[in-house]
Amino acid sequence: MDHGITGERVSAFIDSLDRGNTEFLNEIEAECRRTNVPVIRPQMQSLLKLLLAMNRPKSILEVGTATGFSALLMSEYGPEGCKITTIEKYEKRIPLAKENFRRAGKENAIIMLEGDAAEILKELQGTYDFIFMDAAKGQYPVFLPDVLRLLKTGGILVSDNVLQDGDIIESRFAVARRNRTIHSRMREYLYELKHNENLETAVLPVGDGVAVSVWKGKK
Repeated sequence: MDHGITGERVSAFIDSLDRGNTEFLNEIEAECRRTNVPVIRPQMQSLLKLLLAMNRPKSILEVGTATGFSALLMSEYGPEGCKITTIEKYEKRIPLAKENFRRAGKENAIIMLEGDAAEILKELQGTYDFIFMDAAKGQYPVFLPDVLRLLKTGGILVSDNVLQDGDIIESRFAVARRNRTIHSRMREYLYELKHNENLETAVLPVGDGVAVSVWKGKK
């Protein structure tokens, strides 16, 4: 099993403490692993639950649905009445996500927007209490201006997969050529998160790396 960028024994110990999810979420997660669909790792799941308990968001925006596991987890462990808007463009996964939302009885709690996130984000209005970024890593800097526009004061932005299995610390030339653009864009993204005066950001070695940011500026 891939334990991300933390040591295998430490990860195994931390995972052993977890009390797990609902039976339905466990079923969806197992389906994802069987079909090689990306799914957030157990420690990332725990962190999301903690942040949801702290922030108590009424509105959540997710960029990158896949087959709906993380949206369902946030709906299950977020506050009652929480509404989630999730964006996905990969046509093969959209019907699977919709079916999972239906099976969970979450059609009214989770709104799915189909298409390119860069275009959809430009059209969205209002603000969200909590934004979860789990899409194509090379697109994070493209999404960021609209994501920050949509994040309310005091809102939390969670960006997953930001340390790229540790590759982010390597020289650009030590990274496989096909990954160099993503490598440089992710460094650019993390620099912006850490240096934007309106954000307070911590980059954590959880799973494949996660950045947790709070928007402290005024809208």
